[in-house]
Amino acid sequence: MRIVITGASRGLGYELAVVAAKRGHHVIAGVRDKAAAEARYGKLDDSLRAQIAFVELDVTSDESIERLAAGLSESGSPVDALVNNAAILLGRDHDIESMSFNDLAESFETNLFGPIKMIQALLPMLRTASMPSIMNISSEAGAYAGVYAGDYPYGLSKSALTYLSEKLRKELEPQGFQVLAIHPGWMKTDMGGEQAPGDPAQTAEQLVGILERVRPLKVKQHGFVDSAGREMEI
Repeated sequence: MRIVITGASRGLGYELAVVAAKRGHHVIAGVRDKAAAEARYGKLDDSLRAQIAFVELDVTSDESIERLAAGLSESGSPVDALVNNAAILLGRDHDIESMSFNDLAESFETNLFGPIKMIQALLPMLRTASMPSIMNISSEAGAYAGVYAGDYPYGLSKSALTYLSEKLRKELEPQGFQVLAIHPGWMKTDMGGEQAPGDPAQTAEQLVGILERVRPLKVKQHGFVDSAGREMEI
Protein backbone atom coordinates (compact mmCIF):
# COMPACT_ATOMS: atom_id res chain seq x y z
CA MET A 1 0.00 0.00 0.00
CA ARG A 2 0.95 3.64 -0.40
CA ILE A 3 0.02 5.44 2.80
CA VAL A 4 0.02 9.21 3.37
CA ILE A 5 0.42 10.23 7.02
CA THR A 6 0.18 13.81 8.24
CA GLY A 7 1.98 14.97 11.38
CA ALA A 8 4.60 12.24 10.95
CA SER A 9 7.51 14.05 12.60
CA ARG A 10 6.96 12.52 16.04
CA GLY A 11 4.55 10.72 18.33
CA LEU A 12 1.90 8.50 16.82
CA GLY A 13 2.56 9.79 13.29
CA TYR A 14 6.21 8.72 13.48
CA GLU A 15 5.33 5.31 14.89
CA LEU A 16 2.70 4.78 12.19
CA ALA A 17 5.26 5.53 9.49
CA VAL A 18 7.80 3.13 11.01
CA VAL A 19 5.31 0.29 11.50
CA ALA A 20 3.88 0.68 8.00
CA ALA A 21 7.38 0.66 6.50
CA LYS A 22 8.31 -2.46 8.48
CA ARG A 23 5.30 -4.19 6.97
CA GLY A 24 6.47 -3.35 3.48
CA HIS A 25 4.23 -0.40 2.72
CA HIS A 26 5.39 2.78 1.02
CA VAL A 27 4.92 5.76 3.31
CA ILE A 28 4.61 9.42 2.40
CA ALA A 29 5.38 11.14 5.69
CA GLY A 30 4.04 14.68 5.90
CA VAL A 31 6.29 16.75 8.18
CA ARG A 32 6.58 20.46 8.90
CA ASP A 33 10.36 20.40 9.41
CA LYS A 34 11.92 18.07 6.83
CA ALA A 35 15.48 18.41 8.12
CA ALA A 36 14.51 17.57 11.70
CA ALA A 37 12.39 14.63 10.56
CA GLU A 38 15.18 13.22 8.40
CA ALA A 39 17.55 13.39 11.38
CA ARG A 40 15.13 11.37 13.48
CA TYR A 41 14.25 8.85 10.78
CA GLY A 42 17.95 8.61 9.88
CA LYS A 43 18.41 6.33 12.88
CA LEU A 44 16.42 3.61 11.10
CA ASP A 45 17.97 0.85 9.02
CA ASP A 46 18.60 1.88 5.40
CA SER A 47 16.17 -0.71 4.06
CA LEU A 48 13.43 0.62 6.30
CA ARG A 49 14.28 4.24 5.63
CA ALA A 50 13.99 3.56 1.90
CA GLN A 51 10.29 2.82 2.36
CA ILE A 52 9.59 6.32 3.70
CA ALA A 53 9.49 9.49 1.62
CA PHE A 54 9.37 12.85 3.39
CA VAL A 55 7.25 15.73 2.18
CA GLU A 56 7.15 19.14 3.82
CA LEU A 57 3.51 19.55 4.70
CA ASP A 58 1.55 22.10 6.69
CA VAL A 59 -2.12 21.10 6.75
CA THR A 60 -3.11 24.72 7.42
CA SER A 61 -1.54 25.79 4.10
CA ASP A 62 -3.52 25.34 0.88
CA GLU A 63 -0.33 25.75 -1.13
CA SER A 64 1.44 23.03 0.85
CA ILE A 65 -1.41 20.57 0.37
CA GLU A 66 -1.73 21.37 -3.34
CA ARG A 67 2.01 20.80 -3.80
CA LEU A 68 1.77 17.40 -2.11
CA ALA A 69 -1.24 16.37 -4.21
CA ALA A 70 0.46 17.45 -7.43
CA GLY A 71 3.56 15.43 -6.62
CA LEU A 72 1.54 12.33 -5.77
CA SER A 73 -0.56 12.69 -8.91
CA GLU A 74 2.52 12.93 -11.12
CA SER A 75 3.69 9.52 -9.95
CA GLY A 76 0.57 7.93 -11.42
CA SER A 77 0.22 5.49 -8.50
CA PRO A 78 -2.88 5.29 -6.34
CA VAL A 79 -3.00 6.42 -2.73
CA ASP A 80 -4.32 3.49 -0.73
CA ALA A 81 -4.72 5.22 2.62
CA LEU A 82 -4.76 8.69 4.14
CA VAL A 83 -4.15 9.04 7.86
CA ASN A 84 -5.06 12.51 9.13
CA ASN A 85 -2.93 12.55 12.26
CA ALA A 86 -1.66 16.16 12.50
CA ALA A 87 -3.22 17.96 15.44
CA ILE A 88 -2.61 20.69 18.01
CA LEU A 89 -3.65 21.04 21.64
CA LEU A 90 -4.14 24.62 22.79
CA GLY A 91 -5.68 26.45 25.73
CA ARG A 92 -6.69 23.39 27.67
CA ASP A 93 -6.38 25.08 31.07
CA HIS A 94 -8.90 27.83 30.29
CA ASP A 95 -12.56 27.92 31.24
CA ILE A 96 -15.22 29.40 28.95
CA GLU A 97 -14.67 32.94 30.26
CA SER A 98 -10.96 32.94 29.55
CA MET A 99 -10.96 30.78 26.41
CA SER A 100 -9.11 32.40 23.53
CA PHE A 101 -10.91 32.55 20.20
CA ASN A 102 -7.50 32.50 18.54
CA ASP A 103 -6.83 29.12 20.18
CA LEU A 104 -10.25 27.92 19.06
CA ALA A 105 -9.75 29.10 15.47
CA GLU A 106 -6.24 27.61 15.24
CA SER A 107 -7.50 24.30 16.61
CA PHE A 108 -10.24 24.07 14.02
CA GLU A 109 -7.81 25.12 11.27
CA THR A 110 -5.47 22.22 12.06
CA ASN A 111 -7.71 19.57 13.60
CA LEU A 112 -10.72 19.87 11.26
CA PHE A 113 -10.10 22.05 8.22
CA GLY A 114 -6.70 20.44 7.60
CA PRO A 115 -8.18 16.93 7.32
CA ILE A 116 -10.98 18.21 5.09
CA LYS A 117 -8.49 19.84 2.73
CA MET A 118 -6.33 16.72 2.67
CA ILE A 119 -9.32 14.55 1.82
CA GLN A 120 -10.45 16.87 -0.94
CA ALA A 121 -6.96 16.98 -2.45
CA LEU A 122 -6.23 13.25 -2.30
CA LEU A 123 -9.68 11.80 -2.99
CA PRO A 124 -9.10 11.43 -6.76
CA MET A 125 -6.01 9.25 -6.06
CA LEU A 126 -7.75 7.33 -3.28
CA ARG A 127 -10.53 6.46 -5.70
CA THR A 128 -8.03 4.60 -7.90
CA ALA A 129 -7.04 2.23 -5.05
CA SER A 130 -8.65 -1.20 -4.76
CA MET A 131 -9.43 -0.84 -1.04
CA PRO A 132 -9.02 2.83 -0.06
CA SER A 133 -9.03 3.99 3.55
CA ILE A 134 -9.38 7.34 5.28
CA MET A 135 -8.42 7.29 8.95
CA ASN A 136 -8.97 10.43 11.01
CA ILE A 137 -7.20 10.44 14.38
CA SER A 138 -9.82 11.88 16.71
CA SER A 139 -10.28 11.50 20.47
CA GLU A 140 -12.81 10.55 23.12
CA ALA A 141 -12.21 14.12 24.34
CA GLY A 142 -14.63 15.10 21.58
CA ALA A 143 -17.26 12.47 22.40
CA TYR A 144 -20.52 13.60 24.01
CA ALA A 145 -20.57 10.38 26.07
CA GLY A 146 -17.37 11.34 27.85
CA VAL A 147 -17.65 15.11 27.89
CA TYR A 148 -15.83 17.01 30.62
CA ALA A 149 -15.41 20.67 31.54
CA GLY A 150 -12.80 22.85 29.88
CA ASP A 151 -10.43 21.90 27.05
CA TYR A 152 -12.72 23.72 24.62
CA PRO A 153 -10.52 24.16 21.52
CA TYR A 154 -9.36 20.56 21.39
CA GLY A 155 -12.65 18.93 22.41
CA LEU A 156 -14.80 20.96 20.04
CA SER A 157 -12.47 20.45 17.08
CA LYS A 158 -12.20 16.70 17.68
CA SER A 159 -15.96 16.30 18.06
CA ALA A 160 -16.34 18.00 14.68
CA LEU A 161 -13.71 15.67 13.18
CA THR A 162 -15.60 12.62 14.42
CA TYR A 163 -18.84 13.96 12.94
CA LEU A 164 -17.08 14.69 9.66
CA SER A 165 -15.77 11.12 9.60
CA GLU A 166 -19.23 9.66 10.00
CA LYS A 167 -20.66 11.84 7.23
CA LEU A 168 -17.80 10.72 4.98
CA ARG A 169 -18.43 7.10 5.90
CA LYS A 170 -22.05 7.41 4.80
CA GLU A 171 -20.95 8.89 1.48
CA LEU A 172 -17.89 6.81 0.65
CA GLU A 173 -18.42 3.39 2.22
CA PRO A 174 -20.82 2.32 -0.58
CA GLN A 175 -17.92 3.09 -2.96
CA GLY A 176 -15.60 0.62 -1.24
CA PHE A 177 -13.92 3.04 1.18
CA GLN A 178 -13.09 2.33 4.78
CA VAL A 179 -13.63 5.57 6.73
CA LEU A 180 -12.97 5.71 10.45
CA ALA A 181 -12.50 8.16 13.28
CA ILE A 182 -10.02 6.73 15.76
CA HIS A 183 -9.64 7.25 19.48
CA PRO A 184 -5.99 6.16 19.88
CA GLY A 185 -5.97 6.44 23.66
CA TRP A 186 -3.81 8.45 26.03
CA MET A 187 -0.23 7.80 24.91
CA LYS A 188 3.30 8.76 25.91
CA THR A 189 3.90 11.46 23.29
CA ASP A 190 4.80 15.14 23.38
CA MET A 191 1.08 15.88 23.48
CA GLY A 192 0.10 13.12 25.90
CA GLY A 193 3.00 13.55 28.32
CA GLU A 194 5.18 11.04 30.12
CA GLN A 195 2.46 10.16 32.62
CA ALA A 196 0.28 8.64 29.89
CA PRO A 197 -0.13 4.83 30.07
CA GLY A 198 -0.33 4.09 26.33
CA ASP A 199 2.51 3.08 24.00
CA PRO A 200 2.27 4.84 20.59
CA ALA A 201 4.25 2.04 18.91
CA GLN A 202 1.72 -0.55 20.05
CA THR A 203 -1.16 1.67 18.97
CA ALA A 204 0.48 2.11 15.57
CA GLU A 205 0.68 -1.67 15.13
CA GLN A 206 -3.06 -1.92 15.72
CA LEU A 207 -3.92 0.96 13.40
CA VAL A 208 -1.82 -0.31 10.51
CA GLY A 209 -3.62 -3.64 10.92
CA ILE A 210 -6.90 -1.79 10.51
CA LEU A 211 -5.61 -0.07 7.37
CA GLU A 212 -4.59 -3.45 5.99
CA ARG A 213 -8.10 -4.71 6.82
CA VAL A 214 -6.66 -7.71 8.61
CA ARG A 215 -7.83 -6.53 12.04
CA PRO A 216 -11.59 -7.11 12.36
CA LEU A 217 -13.71 -4.11 13.31
CA LYS A 218 -16.46 -4.36 15.88
CA VAL A 219 -18.68 -1.71 14.29
CA LYS A 220 -22.47 -1.77 14.49
CA GLN A 221 -23.75 1.80 14.44
CA HIS A 222 -20.91 4.13 13.43
CA GLY A 223 -17.22 4.35 12.55
CA PHE A 224 -15.80 5.91 15.72
CA VAL A 225 -13.55 3.19 17.16
CA ASP A 226 -10.56 2.70 19.42
CA SER A 227 -7.22 1.40 18.19
CA ALA A 228 -8.42 -2.19 18.66
CA GLY A 229 -11.33 -1.57 16.31
CA ARG A 230 -14.00 -1.52 19.02
CA GLU A 231 -16.86 0.89 18.59
CA MET A 232 -16.70 3.84 20.97
CA GLU A 233 -19.59 5.69 22.54
CA ILE A 234 -20.28 8.99 20.79
